[in-house]
Amino acid sequence: MARCNQKVGEPPTLLLALAAGTSVANVYFAQPLLVTLGADFAIGPAALGTMVTLTQLGYGLGLFLVVPLGDLADRRRLVVTQLLLLAAALVAVGTAASAAVLLAGMAAVGLLAVVTQTLVACAASLAVPARRGAVVGTVTSGVVAGILLARTVSGLLADFAGWRSVYLASAALTCAVAVALRRALPPGGPPAPGLTYGRLLRSTVTLFAQERLLRLRAVFALLIFAAFSTLWSSVALPLSEPPLSLSHTAIGAFGLAGAAGAAAAAVAGRLNDRGHSRRTTGVALALLAASWLPLALTRQSLWALVGGVIVLDLAVQAVHVTSQSLIYPLRPDAGSRLIGGYMVFYSIGSAGGAAAATALYAAAGWTAVCALGAAISLLALLVWALTRRTVET
Repeated sequence: MARCNQKVGEPPTLLLALAAGTSVANVYFAQPLLVTLGADFAIGPAALGTMVTLTQLGYGLGLFLVVPLGDLADRRRLVVTQLLLLAAALVAVGTAASAAVLLAGMAAVGLLAVVTQTLVACAASLAVPARRGAVVGTVTSGVVAGILLARTVSGLLADFAGWRSVYLASAALTCAVAVALRRALPPGGPPAPGLTYGRLLRSTVTLFAQERLLRLRAVFALLIFAAFSTLWSSVALPLSEPPLSLSHTAIGAFGLAGAAGAAAAAVAGRLNDRGHSRRTTGVALALLAASWLPLALTRQSLWALVGGVIVLDLAVQAVHVTSQSLIYPLRPDAGSRLIGGYMVFYSIGSAGGAAAATALYAAAGWTAVCALGAAISLLALLVWALTRRTVET
């Protein structure tokens, strides 16, 4: 396996967390800007979710086609190349003159932002087994912070200098991150003998056939991120409409309410190291289902929205980190393929949730969106209840 040849147990965890967070943030910049982008490019309310959906579909394609390269290619070179291409895609979005260019650019941003998962796999491969959960949890905390701060930064910059500044500033930051990682990451070792790109992709599919735990955790990923996307792809719509009529900055600031999710990621990683993955998953999924009760009261109380966001983000990240910590040890020599394959289901869930939520909001309003999110969350809890005795979940 091509991997980072640094002393095992001493990964540059904080730098990897920072890089992962800044990379994944690009996938979420559009969410507080949907109304403005729709107005600028004449995209109707029911189709606004297309922008989020295309980004997530691009992310899913990258997870299957690009992330597995971390088991074949020099990860340092792969990471730097992806980041530079990502910067180019961000420039394309920031300078788009038509809806077609905008949507194509967002799909490319999603495709290339999967560098985040290459960084997670690298961190997992460098950590000693006894601390792998904690290391993955720390890097995932960076991912969570990037997702949450993306909305806040996006709203602030859009109000200050227009929505295009969000993507152009991110392009510059992405280039700076590429330089830092080029200096900090060690070169990769030689790939496994006889391993080709075609075999790499086929083996990703084979892993799902062979590993029941991977299949189960992939189902959890699909469901929890469908619920996550149901909230975050549509919440800007009721917040931007009367009687609330909030600004980009105010809408983006609600991302900060989910900062507890970053703490949950680190705690969940430590709980997994102590053997509490099954209980952590069950409690988190129960909290995810309960979060939709206060979220349904958003129009009546913004404090209810804050409370619901905190609980939902905490629950999603706890399940997500637990899943990643569990699946990597299944086949350490195929870490990138395991995490990439698992995250494909994250992307499918995120894309489906975004498309369904915005279309449902246009047809039936916010209460119907919350009912959808609650139904998805309860389904995830039911899956856990039915499988908790048959496999380590």
